[in-house]
Amino acid sequence: MFSRHFAVILLSWAVVASPTRAAAQTSTATLSANIGAVASLTLSAATIAFPDADPDTVPLIPATAGPILITAKSRATAGAQVVLAVQATDDLRSGVSVIPASNITWTGSGVGFVAGTLSTSSPVTVAAWTGSGIRSGSQQFFFRNLWTHPTGTYTLTMIYTLSAP
Repeated sequence: MFSRHFAVILLSWAVVASPTRAAAQTSTATLSANIGAVASLTLSAATIAFPDADPDTVPLIPATAGPILITAKSRATAGAQVVLAVQATDDLRSGVSVIPASNITWTGSGVGFVAGTLSTSSPVTVAAWTGSGIRSGSQQFFFRNLWTHPTGTYTLTMIYTLSAP
């Protein structure tokens, strides 16, 4: 009899002691991620050279290494225009002799890449497109070869700017 009462008491305690279900509760949380404009530019070469040539037979001398390959990566505001531009910091100089930077031109190859003429006064567009992405193209440089250029080894520096608003 004791074991039967014990079983009934144990069963009663199990029913009374069972956990009650809690009412469902909800709560909200906000997740925030800040994703800003970013740009990355890679050029296949940092130096461009032009060989000497007869101006009568080669009026536009192509760069010896061929085209510069360009990879531009940008993360921009949706619908914003991304622009790759280049500007010469000075004209071509050899000692006191000067040849205007505008004697350097290029053709562009690849979606959004355009032809242009180097300038010291303002940046010149190399390529432009809309929105984020990775773009690849090339620039083939040419030197305007004239009989009137003074002899010498001329140099200049170009600055590329990739802007992604």
